[in-house]
Amino acid sequence: METAGDLIFATFTGYAACAVETVIQYLSKYVWGFPSDLPWLVVVLLAAGFYVTLRLMFIQLRQVGHAVLVVAGRFDDPEDPGDINHFQALSTALSATVGVGNIAGVATAIHYGGPGAVFWMWVTAVFGMALKFAECTLSVHYRGFDEKGEAAGGPMYYIERGLGPKWKPLAIFFAVCTVLCAWGSGNLNQANTVAVSADADFGIPAWLAGAVLITIVGSVILGGIKVIGRVTSKLAPSMALLYVFSALVILALNAGEIPGAFATILSSAFSPEASLGGSVAGVFSMTLVWGVKRGLFSNEAGQGSAPIAHAAAKTNEPVREGAVAMLGPLIDTLIVCSMTALVIIITGVWDDWKPDRKKLADVAVVVASPDVGESDRSAGEPGGKSVVVQVQSGTQAGLAFKVADGFVKDPRIVAGNKGTPFSGTLVYTPPAKGSPKGTLTTTAADGVTVADLVVEGGMLQNSSALTSWAFARGMSPIGDWGNYIVTFCVFLFAVSTMISWSYYGDRAVTYLFGARYVFPYRILFLVASFIGAITALETVWAAGDVSLGLMTMPNLIAVVLLMPKIVELTRDYFQRMKNRQPGAPAVDTGDN
Repeated sequence: METAGDLIFATFTGYAACAVETVIQYLSKYVWGFPSDLPWLVVVLLAAGFYVTLRLMFIQLRQVGHAVLVVAGRFDDPEDPGDINHFQALSTALSATVGVGNIAGVATAIHYGGPGAVFWMWVTAVFGMALKFAECTLSVHYRGFDEKGEAAGGPMYYIERGLGPKWKPLAIFFAVCTVLCAWGSGNLNQANTVAVSADADFGIPAWLAGAVLITIVGSVILGGIKVIGRVTSKLAPSMALLYVFSALVILALNAGEIPGAFATILSSAFSPEASLGGSVAGVFSMTLVWGVKRGLFSNEAGQGSAPIAHAAAKTNEPVREGAVAMLGPLIDTLIVCSMTALVIIITGVWDDWKPDRKKLADVAVVVASPDVGESDRSAGEPGGKSVVVQVQSGTQAGLAFKVADGFVKDPRIVAGNKGTPFSGTLVYTPPAKGSPKGTLTTTAADGVTVADLVVEGGMLQNSSALTSWAFARGMSPIGDWGNYIVTFCVFLFAVSTMISWSYYGDRAVTYLFGARYVFPYRILFLVASFIGAITALETVWAAGDVSLGLMTMPNLIAVVLLMPKIVELTRDYFQRMKNRQPGAPAVDTGDN
């Protein structure tokens, strides 16, 4: 039977968790849309990408070949200023973008926005290529070097140096948001995704997964950018190839379904339908917002994070590094994310229930019959009376359970420590009006508590768990190990992303306070990573969205205002490349 101490502890933790979640959700609403739900940041991001694309005359289509030559080392000069070569700079940036956003981010976009959200991820990526070119060109042009001799660049530098000293408050705001984002989307999301996958596939506790993760990440980030560059230049290509190869195997096994998957994406991009599983509202604004949010989370174009990594490149040519950066959204979103999306849609898992089990204490409780055990019609409602439900052999009527924003299908309550159907009484105590969620207690002769109970039934999947299920179902004809590939890749992706994002925070801290404060920041970064592993999925992703959005606005303002300088640098560079000696790689100057 529940003790008074159990009830007090559950109530306290419930208040604390709900308070944090309420604040984060409130901030997310204002960052991504006004109270009227106008997705203003989505509109601004797409408009900025379209504007930059036009001003640079579709450079993302014209100069892809030149970017490939630069990455291949055609223009490398070890005597150029900087810390790492072009390939290492791209690898570091890709390590921060080709990560859990490609596995978990795509899954959450489809879960909440439906298949049509993938289309808006594509749109974000196409415009994002031009944005990446612009912001990374500026980053190298206006970069400096700190007291340790390491390159220091990024939006905070080109805001202050490019727009002038009077814009320094905006630069400081961006740097502060970068630190917050390093803790938000840079590590909370990554650690949480690892914990979700580890629990779903191996039953590993979240705290243990978090401890292992921060031990590995900490051993790398304490070595600085040169160690980070060496690690990511090997880790990023290897993990991407493994994941892409696995996805290609599934697509080959289901080749006949690919045209239909593309048709579903395109048809639901503007006319989404409510899903069978109940996770998709069937509203266009949700499809648009979730597609753009997850597209931005995936490739970070316009966010201002990648310019920090590319500023460390060994080069005297800012535009050259801008061309390299342009490949990021192409690889990340248009290739890797598309493969994840196709696997999820082809296998049908996005709109299906999976036989699963969750601890009763970890699921949301909804009163299905307000008058169960009470004559008062307000029973179970905030400020109302408690609801008493009798459970016989695991089944009951009156309470419904929600997982991943969907109701559990055919729920059955069992004693987790015994694995036997539960019989007893559940008491749902609703919250006071304006207070956090209510509490659930139980009475049983054998002393079973809510902590001992498990809910079994059909459950919607989200985040990396959804992608793991898709890979498991897609590879089932050749083996029962597809989900383990995703879990392994999630771990590698999370490690590489956290490593790169720690560096982004390094540079922001250096700008704000000086290099001597970098080490304390790195320790706090690792602590935040552990917290992310043990925090609720919805809260973690909402926190990442808030920090991501806050970073984006000041960067977009600077990019748009500095477009004349970007155009000037671009024309000058490609004109000089066009006039190189015979045999030099041809480039399109865009002047025709």
